[in-house]
Amino acid sequence: MSDSTAWTLHPQLAKDTINTGDLPLSRVLVIQDANYPWLLLVPRRAGVAEIIDLDEVEQAQLMTEIARVGRALKAVTECDKLNIAALGNVVPQLHVHVIARRTSDAAWPRPVWGVVAPAAHDPREVEAFIRALRKRIWLASDEAPRF
Repeated sequence: MSDSTAWTLHPQLAKDTINTGDLPLSRVLVIQDANYPWLLLVPRRAGVAEIIDLDEVEQAQLMTEIARVGRALKAVTECDKLNIAALGNVVPQLHVHVIARRTSDAAWPRPVWGVVAPAAHDPREVEAFIRALRKRIWLASDEAPRF
């Protein structure tokens, strides 16, 4: 198993996201772009760039967390499609994108990257979104989201 004591969130991910909470393996983050309901899961393991860098138990846990978060995101957004990807071409730290897509969104049917400029979240709307997600993925908390 990887060493989790030295783990820190990559500065670019910290800059671009809102911390929603931690699952057993991964930190759940909301991308700061109101164009799409867009989450990241970042395994809290130091030096991990690829899914294959996790041991087999951690790989299975990551898949469980992706499914859990994906089901919650789909239920909360009532989206048409989920996009799930681990690219890491810009940020080398392993992170998995879970994006709720609608046939009416600005990028449909293309990938979301670079199609439109990121839009700022309305603070009340994103807080309600995060609370709904936390409840669905068992991260229920009265604590306000950490922006």
